[in-house]
Amino acid sequence: MPMIDVYAASGTFRDPHQLASDLARTLMTIEGVPDIPMFRQNTAGFVHEMDGAAISNVDGDSTYVRVQVLTNAGALDRDKQLAVVSQFTDLVATAGGDPSLSERTWVLLTEAVEGGWGLSGHANTNGELVAAARAQIAELSARKSDDA
Repeated sequence: MPMIDVYAASGTFRDPHQLASDLARTLMTIEGVPDIPMFRQNTAGFVHEMDGAAISNVDGDSTYVRVQVLTNAGALDRDKQLAVVSQFTDLVATAGGDPSLSERTWVLLTEAVEGGWGLSGHANTNGELVAAARAQIAELSARKSDDA
C-alpha cells in the first residue's frame, strides 16, 4: 500500500489528480498486488504543487520533478524498481506535456521499516499486511460464492 509524493512547480501538470491516480494504479500493477479494496483504497498519490522559486538546482533551474515512492520493506525487487522508475518518469513527462521533463524527473524509492507501515491506527509488519490481504480475499471470495 504505497504512498507516492510528487513535488513540482505549480502548473507543471494539466491534471494533477489524474497523474496521482495513474501513478497509484501503475504502482499496484508493477507490485503485482491483488486488485482488492485494501490495496486500491490504500495506494495513493499526492501531487504537491510548489511555487517555482521553492525549487532549485545549483544553477538556479526550477523545472524539476521529484517523485518519492514509499513501500513496505521488500515490496520492490530489482526488476520492479527499474519498472517503477521508468514508468513513473514517462507518466510525469506525459502529464506535464513535455517529453524533456523525463530528463529532469527524480524518482526516489524508499521502504518503511518492518512494523513502520501504519494503517487503520496500527503499525503493521509485512506479515500482518499479507494476512490482512489474504483475509480480505477470502471474504470477497465467500461473498461471490454466496451471490452465485
